[in-house]
Amino acid sequence: MHHLSIDIETYSSVDIQKSGLYKYVQSGDFEILLFAYSLDGAPVRIVDLTAGETIPEEIRGLMFSQDCVLHAYNAAFEWYCLSKYFCLTELAKNLWLSQWRCTMLHGLYCGFPSGLAAIGDAIGLPQDKKKMSIGKALITYFCKPCKPTSANGNRTRNLPHHAPDKWTLFIIYCIQDVVTEMSVESKLSAFPVPEDVQRQWELDQRINAYGVRLDLGLVSGAVSCSEKINAELMEEAMRITGLDNPKSVAQLKKWLEAETDSEIDNLSKATVSGMLDKGIPQENVKRVLQLRQELSKSSVKKYTAMENAVCRDGRARGLIQFYGANRTGRWAGRLIQVQNLPRTYIEDLSLARDFAKNSDNFMLQFTYGSVPDTLSQLIRTAFIPSEGNKFVVADFSAIEARVIAWLAGESWRQEVFATHGKIYEASASQMFHVPIERIKKGNPEYALRAKGKVAELALGYQGSVGALINMGALSMGLSEEELPDIVSAWREANPRIKDLWYAMEQAALDTVKNFCPNVVKCLTFRYEFDPVSDIHFMTITLPSGRRLFYPSPTILDNNFGKPAVHYMGQDGNSKKWGQLSTYGGKLTENVVQAIARDCLAVTLERLDQAGYKTVMHIHDEAVIDCPAENANLEDVCELMRQPIPWAPGLLLNADGFVGDYYKKE
Repeated sequence: MHHLSIDIETYSSVDIQKSGLYKYVQSGDFEILLFAYSLDGAPVRIVDLTAGETIPEEIRGLMFSQDCVLHAYNAAFEWYCLSKYFCLTELAKNLWLSQWRCTMLHGLYCGFPSGLAAIGDAIGLPQDKKKMSIGKALITYFCKPCKPTSANGNRTRNLPHHAPDKWTLFIIYCIQDVVTEMSVESKLSAFPVPEDVQRQWELDQRINAYGVRLDLGLVSGAVSCSEKINAELMEEAMRITGLDNPKSVAQLKKWLEAETDSEIDNLSKATVSGMLDKGIPQENVKRVLQLRQELSKSSVKKYTAMENAVCRDGRARGLIQFYGANRTGRWAGRLIQVQNLPRTYIEDLSLARDFAKNSDNFMLQFTYGSVPDTLSQLIRTAFIPSEGNKFVVADFSAIEARVIAWLAGESWRQEVFATHGKIYEASASQMFHVPIERIKKGNPEYALRAKGKVAELALGYQGSVGALINMGALSMGLSEEELPDIVSAWREANPRIKDLWYAMEQAALDTVKNFCPNVVKCLTFRYEFDPVSDIHFMTITLPSGRRLFYPSPTILDNNFGKPAVHYMGQDGNSKKWGQLSTYGGKLTENVVQAIARDCLAVTLERLDQAGYKTVMHIHDEAVIDCPAENANLEDVCELMRQPIPWAPGLLLNADGFVGDYYKKE
């Protein structure tokens, strides 16, 4: 096999950060400027397409030969750009995917951050192998439109002859990217991406490139409604407060403190909600806080993101990031952030959609009350099937609860999922020793269901009182005094899950301390080391054969003064690369979410093989775009219920709906 490493530099007037790869490439002024490559590790060569040079015939031939593997960092970019350059048909473009290997995916699979510069630092590349820091400025100069000024002759684009020295540096930068990509690939070569993960990546690219249709009438109507209502709300807030900008945290905080004669820490969503829940005696303060809540709705931002991302054919593409969560391998949202959409609660969504399309704020407010809240709920419904098609939307039922029950061997939970599936009621029954038949509406015992629900949502991964509070226990009517008893009751009812936490923690400690493998249930902990690259990992091999990677593991005391496994990773809040601590509950969460992710991956492949076109998937839910006559919910759910070959005994279930737009109740 030949190996061809590639990096390209491109131009488009479309902002790739706001609009994504696909709209960027589909722009009429898109072009490839530079094509750098290395064949089988040879010195990097570069083709300056702006100077009339062409890609050598030998390289063009190899690029479409099954005897050649193509490597790139974020290979989806090179694949899609070059597919347009070579004028490939949709079929040829999709077939070509099997030749590509993504070095970014390789890094994410091994637990490293995304970004060529970031992974170069994380794995310790020498300076001459790292990405050049000047790249961002050069990309801004040559790859994006420029602002016309009298100094630059009122041009809207910088070409090579406008700054020959910069162009020479840009060529060196492009060459260096190939050097860095090859260095990363070499460093990680002892820990290859499994073939099934590669296959899933290819399916993911096909799903992203196909895209999902948007109801542009609803989008434009919702933006118009939002602009009108926001102007009205701002005018009211200014009239009450006398402030120039009531949305300013500093200004509004000062006004509220003066009106309430009390100190206010912040104006976060939780703080504002808490103040309103406690009751505000001053009507003007209460109204201003309500206005802040209304003005803080993210509805218009999502609709604006849709307008930015939609391509000429009315479809939005590139909404899902493969391996976006690199600890577990789960997908993440991009552009419109479909993984983080408001739920739909209003009953007549179709009527609300009609009002929004007509920019009818009066009827929206008259019928539903809050216009911003209604528009927020309608965001999901902006995703619609192709002309003449229906959506079939199906999702796994309580998949994480099912996976942890299966993994831990908690038999009573397995019995619940094998029969009625009412895990909240069953959990309350186990916790409080009440017959499950009594936990139903109309009985006083039904109040226990809320405790069972919040316990199920918060405590499966070694959470305690703080986890219950974060999950909304207090807003559900529970008192802080009764939370410790809920924690104790749940743990007593789930001894095998509790045992699993401590077994996971002990296995991790022993693996890192003694460099030896440990087995917990169907999971294998290993300490892995490549002497050539000098990279160390603690890995957990999942039932699917996929591994979770924890780079540079060591044992240090945690914040509680207890020995714990620490590793290098990206902090969830700061996004900075640094040392993180873990424990049994967190490791259990990683593994359970990773197994649930693998179940979804298997299911997406099954749906694809059955001829169903998945256009997006959100958490554990698949959204299928298919002809109305083939919109068979039961068939789709049955595919999702099928046993997973590597997880015998794992009981899966699914439910959903067939409709003309996406929603979530």
